[in-house]
Amino acid sequence: MKCRITNALLLSFLAAMFAPAAGLAQALALAPAQVVETFTPGVPFEIELSALNRGGMPVEMSAEITDLWYNEKNEKVFPAPGTSPRSAANWIQFVPEHFAVPANGSQKMKAIVTPPAEVEGGYYAVLFVTSKPQLAPNTPANSGKAIYTNMRIGCLVLLGVKNTERYKIELSDIKLIPPAANQPLEMSFTFDNQGNIHVFPVARLAVLDADRKLVAKAEGEATRFLPGQKDSMKVNWTGTLPAGDYTALLTVTYGEDRIQTEQVPFKVTGD
Repeated sequence: MKCRITNALLLSFLAAMFAPAAGLAQALALAPAQVVETFTPGVPFEIELSALNRGGMPVEMSAEITDLWYNEKNEKVFPAPGTSPRSAANWIQFVPEHFAVPANGSQKMKAIVTPPAEVEGGYYAVLFVTSKPQLAPNTPANSGKAIYTNMRIGCLVLLGVKNTERYKIELSDIKLIPPAANQPLEMSFTFDNQGNIHVFPVARLAVLDADRKLVAKAEGEATRFLPGQKDSMKVNWTGTLPAGDYTALLTVTYGEDRIQTEQVPFKVTGD
């Protein structure tokens, strides 16, 4: 089993759109914010988590599990368990499901994952913990009703079945904008994850002059793509180049030892 956990601590979702919730948002966190793990079909395993409370009051919390997927705008969505493709939500149980996080302290918990025996590729879920609604302070006396706020924080879970990963990507709509006085060099393209597993592609750009000498390089940020997800990516380089002929080398890494490259010739004019 191979596990990779991000160092980021906070993935926050406000459950009420009121300013008093900001203090609670700053006080609560869930670690880790994302878990990426491979597993053997039919073999249960555990994910360890910790709810952190930096505030001066204890907070009562409860656990919830949803699916993780994306919509037509490539936005993360959290459907009900079992309603999205490649759902892992119904495999997972929180222990404990209800708990209190002490002031200036933490509470450890586990997510017990019991995967089916016949699965392949990637499966996804979100582990949420939600605070008990609290009466918002400084509610106007003439408001006529009490206002309650709470926080929902989560951990993304990306699971892959060991030795069943099928990687297949396609790069299309590759475009290059040469550098100008008020415009960086920009290489953009569409990344299509046609495989059955999540990937985190990183785009790198190298620019060669007419003598095949490296004159510029840049790197974009890693982006998460679930199976079937298709979206645009780009990498920029800020600088100037003398007039002449050049070749842009686009290299996209998307897995261990998995690389795809493209070449785009372009010209910089003296205007």
